[in-house]
Amino acid sequence: MKVVQVLLLLIFGFLTSQGQSVQDTADLKDVVVKAYFSEQPLLRLPASVSVISQTVLQNQPGHSLLPGINTAPGVRMEERSPGSYRLSIRGSLLRSPFGIRNLKIYLDDFLLTDAGGNSYLNLLDAASVERIEVLKGPEGSVFGANSGGVVLIDSRKLSKDSAALSAGITGGSYGLLHQNATAQFRKKDFQIGLNQSIQKSDGYRRNSSMNRKGLLLSSGWSYSKSAELKALLLYSDLYYQTPGALTAALLDQNPRQARPGAEEQRASVYNETFLSGLSHSKQILPGLRHVVALTGSLTDFTNPFITNYESRKEKSLGIRTFIELSSDKWKMQYGLESQQTKSEIRNYDNVQGQPQASKSFADISARQSFIFTRFSGQLTKSLTLETAFSLNFYGYDFKDVYPKHSAPQRRNFKTQLMPRAALSYMFDGNVSLRASVSRGYSPPTIEELRPSNLLINTDLEPEYGWNYESGVRMSFLNNRIYFDASLFHFNLTNALVRRVNADDAEYFVNAGGTRQDGLEAQFNGWIIVARNVGLVRGLKINGSYTYSRFCFSDYITGSSDFSGRKLTGVPGHNMVSSADLHLPFSTSLYAQHSYVSSIPLNDANSHFAEKYHLMQAKLTWKSRLGKYGIKTFAGVDNLLNAKYSLGNDLNAFAARYYNPSAPRNYYAGFSAHF
Repeated sequence: MKVVQVLLLLIFGFLTSQGQSVQDTADLKDVVVKAYFSEQPLLRLPASVSVISQTVLQNQPGHSLLPGINTAPGVRMEERSPGSYRLSIRGSLLRSPFGIRNLKIYLDDFLLTDAGGNSYLNLLDAASVERIEVLKGPEGSVFGANSGGVVLIDSRKLSKDSAALSAGITGGSYGLLHQNATAQFRKKDFQIGLNQSIQKSDGYRRNSSMNRKGLLLSSGWSYSKSAELKALLLYSDLYYQTPGALTAALLDQNPRQARPGAEEQRASVYNETFLSGLSHSKQILPGLRHVVALTGSLTDFTNPFITNYESRKEKSLGIRTFIELSSDKWKMQYGLESQQTKSEIRNYDNVQGQPQASKSFADISARQSFIFTRFSGQLTKSLTLETAFSLNFYGYDFKDVYPKHSAPQRRNFKTQLMPRAALSYMFDGNVSLRASVSRGYSPPTIEELRPSNLLINTDLEPEYGWNYESGVRMSFLNNRIYFDASLFHFNLTNALVRRVNADDAEYFVNAGGTRQDGLEAQFNGWIIVARNVGLVRGLKINGSYTYSRFCFSDYITGSSDFSGRKLTGVPGHNMVSSADLHLPFSTSLYAQHSYVSSIPLNDANSHFAEKYHLMQAKLTWKSRLGKYGIKTFAGVDNLLNAKYSLGNDLNAFAARYYNPSAPRNYYAGFSAHF
């Protein structure tokens, strides 16, 4: 191991020999993960986690989380049109025609995913997010039912006592306008922050405009040395049009057009959501801590679509609590999470964006609860052991309101035990090996039980499977060089798959099993650590690579046998690389390249989206004007002018797969900080 360090020192020593560093490499901090109840060094953690830092997010266009999230290996965020997001981890996109399913998402201490399995990530303004942690693969042992992964989002906060005001505005191609303002205050044991934002866009295609207004208030009060209160309020009013997918012929004819009927029917989404949370943490004794968090939300969701007009009123209430016992060498948690979401769903005929004759009314209540325990301990100086399991309870109540086809029904799924065991071994303080085995479980969401064909499918079963994983992490030169790689094998049973009938209404089926073998790797390196002399004042490179060998292992539907076919919607190869170059006069240049291989668009693998390369760049200049810090920036997206679809409709009827993305486009803006 010493030989490797010496070689790295020789390579980078030449590059850094000119000029004095502003900060010594010893000041480059260890990356820590907050996912498992307290901060832990990522290097020792026996789990596959990617941290999307504040620096990564700030290098991206400030109006979108998408390019930053996509720097994490194994993670794929899509945007079919402005505001219409999808997010998948290790192939979980298969179930998501739109929105986000099969993942758990938390905002600070609070539940962003409802009991019905849906997550409205598009409510958040990118400028309000400080940091994101992504836990990949089945992490249901302490986060409940999911087989895709967990996303933990931290809102912006001050790290030390001060008061700060900031405001920024960005304008760009296709009518882009993004404005945000933040006020923050922290003194001693109290802090509060308010983020306000407006984002608008006309969109590249017809019928693809969006408008979002939002407020995010977060606060914390350590009212004693051993206790803290936190509160969060989120309000978001989102509107976006849905242009619909095109066939290959329509795509070649005019990629900017909307699907026939989308404009006439004013296909769009209205989402007005209010989410609130309150949490309390108390250190009862030196080795005994209690934490409880309450989350409540109200959503008014309306979706005029080509075939019908849907209105949903959603109410959610959830609690998460645990007790932690700890010593110098181990920690153990016992806890529970419980949540309920009530949805009043009303469907009408759609006539030019207005509801007309009643079609189908239903009330659905989703219930999810689980109890969990977790142990983490240092068995030796080098060996870390983690064990965890959860017992999961899931169920739905169904009621046909109009027309009344049947009496109210209740479906309780079989109680599921989800265990996890993991080991990590540290070599020489620089290299760690890890291995884990875990079980994932994910019941159908409300939108899958009652999809757009308006029929409640009580026969739909949850998907579940075992994940086996190993990995290595390395950190050298005082954390200047970091590498992480993992290999995994995941067998999924009863995989949920979207289908579309001849009336263009979707429904879902259990597709037997899938076999998912993958490799994920990530590299970060300071080639030249930040310094105050020379032409190059700092250079950091990042890279990630994802290899996905995902296929259906046992999938027969009717007379068709799709066993052995590639998993729908998952590219075999995905690579993202970037360079962050610091120049004189507080100027920096960031460039990012992404490569995505071909993507199967249907279960039969008869249609594929072509591979593509994306390139983006951003130039930033920082200055001061008295007490004000000024940042001016300009950027270009899709520099190579690639023709691609960042979000395809899977298993679409009549081969309407493609949602073309914008060609080369630009943005510029500035922000002021006081």
